[in-house]
Amino acid sequence: MIILKIGGSIITEKNSKEPKVDYNNLNRICKEIKESFSSKNINADLMDGLVIVHGAGSFGHPPASEYKIGQPFPNEEFPEKRIGFSKTQLAVKQLNTYVCNALIEHGLPAVSMQASSFVTTSDKRIYDFDLDFIKNYLKNGFIPVLYGDPVLDEKYRMAILSGDQILQYVARFLVSDRVVLGTDVDGVYDKNPKKHSDAKLIEEVNSIEDIIQMEATTNIDVTGGMVGKVKELLSLADIGVDSEIINANHPGVIAAALQNKKVKGTKITKNSFN
Repeated sequence: MIILKIGGSIITEKNSKEPKVDYNNLNRICKEIKESFSSKNINADLMDGLVIVHGAGSFGHPPASEYKIGQPFPNEEFPEKRIGFSKTQLAVKQLNTYVCNALIEHGLPAVSMQASSFVTTSDKRIYDFDLDFIKNYLKNGFIPVLYGDPVLDEKYRMAILSGDQILQYVARFLVSDRVVLGTDVDGVYDKNPKKHSDAKLIEEVNSIEDIIQMEATTNIDVTGGMVGKVKELLSLADIGVDSEIINANHPGVIAAALQNKKVKGTKITKNSFN
């Protein structure tokens, strides 16, 4: 089984003041996924199933930031926080509808899965996650499509559950073969490639020490940026699940990665010398 994460900066115009889908990228990626399944030499990992997780982009981040979802608050603010929770949940659900619709239009049996309906966190980490939903749909040949979502939290009452944490949990407990992250950069750099022309791509990351001095390579957001993604993936590497971070803005890269072909990017894997 492969888990494909599509960053919110890829399928939306993330810095847009209003929620806006990047249909050029979304439709191209759907086409590449379809082509991967239609290939005569379909990759064995893909034959075992595909789970898609996507980011929130310009849909989820604005309301989550405005209402400071996940931050401590006094009881008198709870009514306002509930409204913020509801607005954020509705926004990310709308984006998921656009994503699933595009996948279905390309002949892919996508099924939407809203994390807030079956996941609870404690101190912003997953505490309870009913995986049976995903297992049953995979068993019947569907493509589960999950996304970052506001959820109830035992410590903070509510929190933002990132797509990266969902990805890590599903990959760990469903024993994924591989994880592919499609972002808006070629992988992990020693410093922000959008600000520094001399930034160097790190082709392989084996431990947290490899990135401890690294600047975040994408815009800071409520889910932790690139460093947060790598930390989640390193925990998977510890149990033998390799990941790769690639640039989903480049045509053909998603299709190649799903077919396990060599593409430019960063591999997250356990150091064979440890």
